[in-house]
Amino acid sequence: MQPTMLQQADLDPLLRQCEVARARLAGDLSNGGLSAFALARQSDDLGELRAVAADWRKRFKRVVLFGTGGSSLGARALAALATGPNHGGPELCVPDNLDPDLMAQVLAPDQLAHTGFLVVSKSGGTGETLAQALTAVSAVRAALGPDAPAEHFLGISEPGNGALRQLCATINAPVLDHDPDVGGRFAVLSLVGLLPAMIVGLDAEAVRAGARTVLDAAMNNADSAPAMGAAMQVALQRQGLGQSVLLAYGEAFKPFVLWYRQLWAESLGKNGQGTTPIDALGPVDQHSQLQLYLDGPRDKQFTVLTVKQAGRGPVVDPEVATALGQDYLAGRTIGDLVGAMQTATAETLVANDRPVRHLRAERLDETSLGALFMHFMLETLFAADLMGVDPFGQPAVEESKILARKYLAESA
Repeated sequence: MQPTMLQQADLDPLLRQCEVARARLAGDLSNGGLSAFALARQSDDLGELRAVAADWRKRFKRVVLFGTGGSSLGARALAALATGPNHGGPELCVPDNLDPDLMAQVLAPDQLAHTGFLVVSKSGGTGETLAQALTAVSAVRAALGPDAPAEHFLGISEPGNGALRQLCATINAPVLDHDPDVGGRFAVLSLVGLLPAMIVGLDAEAVRAGARTVLDAAMNNADSAPAMGAAMQVALQRQGLGQSVLLAYGEAFKPFVLWYRQLWAESLGKNGQGTTPIDALGPVDQHSQLQLYLDGPRDKQFTVLTVKQAGRGPVVDPEVATALGQDYLAGRTIGDLVGAMQTATAETLVANDRPVRHLRAERLDETSLGALFMHFMLETLFAADLMGVDPFGQPAVEESKILARKYLAESA
């Protein structure tokens, strides 16, 4: 296969279609639609969440978040920022992959007195989440008494009579409303993402402010960054590059790339359309995937996501490094090395004729992460329009859930 090169002529018709989509999306927002995106322009709901977060920060040393997929990935991506001394909130534990051994550890009796359980299911009927919540209620009752769950549980679910709301009513635990119009994988700017973030000490207003900056720019300008990103991805897909790699540098990005993977895959993988998202974390995945990227099939397109690293972290002792013959490390910080590696990787991919988009941030904080959430959410909407698919809903996933329940019932 020849090196893949995008020409302006490849992008122009796609960008014209994105401009039509932009006008439609802006109109939807003005008319009260696109609730998940409109949240970036709201703040009146944060006061109630702030009070809940303050109460939980006071009462619990550990918060366990039960939720799978979009009910937890956004919260995890945000909580990765809460590593400095200024946050000092409870530990956030997210056992989002149902596993019997992990659940046994999470429900160890000696930890339950200082643990709060935040249970998130939009429908209220997510099987994995209900199983976790039910076993946790039993564990808390056994360890702390029959009435204890009322003080240790909080549900988030859409209005109605779903199973999660029924459970919370049974144990006298409160429930907060999940907006029915906000899909799980788009819910990071709602209480689903922001309440856990506030509990661990993050600034929810800054998250939304960063998202709002990107949203307003995209809705008021043609050829915005999300529209351009979608056009590039679709144009490359049409040239045979059906795998989309997001390579992000820095440990704090580890849950973010997982959030992106679900957003892109579940929104676009319909009717034979979509590209396969590949999550990668640098620098570690230079040692596990870069060989394939550079010398394997030419079927991948790359987004390299970096943060300014120079001068950050511990310093390598110059004398010891020189004595070991590693002069290039002498007096350098860990951030200096990471910064050099992320730049070198992007340039190496380009030099090997791989299509690369490089997104850079000065720092990773609530504002910049909110901006990144909105960028990729909008890029997903634009790409869905170009591919002719509905970005909302996941019919194939629902089919699997129905079958799983059927098999479990038959084995009883």
